[in-house]
Amino acid sequence: MTSRALEAPPFFSQNSDGVFVGNDPARGPWSADHCHAGPVTGLAARAAEIAVGAEKMLCRLTLDILRPLPLAGLRVAAETTRHTRTLATTQITVHDLDNTLCALGTSMHLVRKDLGVVPTAPVTPLRRADAVSGPFSIGAGLHDKPYFGQFLDVAYPPEFGLNPGPKTLWMRTTTLVEGEEQSAIQSLCALADCGNGISWNARPAEMGFMNTDLTLNVHREPEGDWHASDSVSHWHGTGIGMSQSVLQDEKGPVATALQTLVLHPAKA
Repeated sequence: MTSRALEAPPFFSQNSDGVFVGNDPARGPWSADHCHAGPVTGLAARAAEIAVGAEKMLCRLTLDILRPLPLAGLRVAAETTRHTRTLATTQITVHDLDNTLCALGTSMHLVRKDLGVVPTAPVTPLRRADAVSGPFSIGAGLHDKPYFGQFLDVAYPPEFGLNPGPKTLWMRTTTLVEGEEQSAIQSLCALADCGNGISWNARPAEMGFMNTDLTLNVHREPEGDWHASDSVSHWHGTGIGMSQSVLQDEKGPVATALQTLVLHPAKA
């Protein structure tokens, strides 16, 4: 079977000035000119991991999305704010080509230890071998340009449905930056920002449900290039919502992702 993800261009190309220029897979569903926040979260993770170094694991990443993220170009930087033997923290900034701050983030990194086998909660992993190929859950975007959802490999548990409400899906994405091998955490970021698009309670043509932030907590680095998200979204008449997801690889859970949602009725 042909793989959309493996044949897709990377989310971003980096030019000689260090600017990340978005390719079609980075385009979001809401606007033809702006990025899906998942790939940008990958850039934030990349910057934080470079700043801290590989000896510590990125365990928590929070990104506040202050304004739309232009495909035309982004500058991403991370500054280490604390670094001890046990932990490191960073502050991450994402600016557009006009030097406007578009997103602001923080990260927490912890030193890896070798403790051998330790007790933990028993969990039955999802079986990707049983999954059935299907379309991306959000369907078409609100524009006619190629976008994120058209460059994914997606599979669902048997007897899946694309009805409103909680859902579980497996996803494989393209790579983050042209010419680079992405880290395990970076490979998880695009899926982490899909909880609202997986578990919508009404279609985008009926209700907008954009997220204003993303918090990713990772307790184990994922393995492989297929990852699953078990997602649920809570919407309220106040116009505020939340999406929460448990992210897994084929061995079991690796992370959780939380998004704060702003709801707005579709324009007539």
